Amino acid sequence: MQDRHTLTPRERDVWSRLDRVDDPELDEPLTDLGFIEAVSVGDAGDVLVCFRLPTYWCSPNFAFLMAEGIRDEVGALPWVSRVAVQLEDHMCADEMNAAVNAGRSFSEAMALRPELGDLGEVREKFARKAFQRRQEAVLLALRTLGLKPADVAAMTLSQLERTRLHDPEAARQLPRYLEILRARGLATAECDPAFPDPDGRGLTAAGYAERMGELRAVRINMEFGGALCRGLKETRYKEVVRIDGEPTLVDFLHDRVPARQTAG
Repeated sequence: MQDRHTLTPRERDVWSRLDRVDDPELDEPLTDLGFIEAVSVGDAGDVLVCFRLPTYWCSPNFAFLMAEGIRDEVGALPWVSRVAVQLEDHMCADEMNAAVNAGRSFSEAMALRPELGDLGEVREKFARKAFQRRQEAVLLALRTLGLKPADVAAMTLSQLERTRLHDPEAARQLPRYLEILRARGLATAECDPAFPDPDGRGLTAAGYAERMGELRAVRINMEFGGALCRGLKETRYKEVVRIDGEPTLVDFLHDRVPARQTAG
């Protein structure tokens, strides 16, 4: 990843927009996960973003959502004239790159692989998980502030907006939770309950423990996925130190071993 301290103002603009693009399965920024490999900005406002996923066979659905997010977020910068997204080392990289950079849909990109389906269900599935993970972070922080289940269940959107959370993770998640809460239309007026479930059902004091159990299960699953992705990426792309000058198995997998020379 590029060192942000050495970036030009326009490069910093691009990285700031990339901070807004999440892995749909993990609800974590691609920049935090280390998936963004490089950013290049041309004099005419053209931008190239290269990204790489933990494995060659990462879900094409997820890869397309990330590529699309990169294109849309960076393209929103007023000075950008063109965005090119380059997914590297992936089984569907050619199809993905061609489709995303031409503004085509996932179904058009994967026309020869109809079994992969449409992205609508995938988007909703992971939007629900993101909503739940962010909500749990806020609820846990409110617990540490001494609020009882009845207090939390009665909290309105306006009250939550005025709440100051001291835990760094909760403070990071609160604006993200408010954003997704509004985006899903679950709380828009100041007096709306602050903690509906993804289907709009309100939180009650009696149902508080059950809700927290559900949210905890979602978080654990997502945290495991995040740890797995980071580990796979690190293992896949790390530089391997040769032992006593001899190549290891990973050198062969990465085709870093020169052809053996035979005596003439």
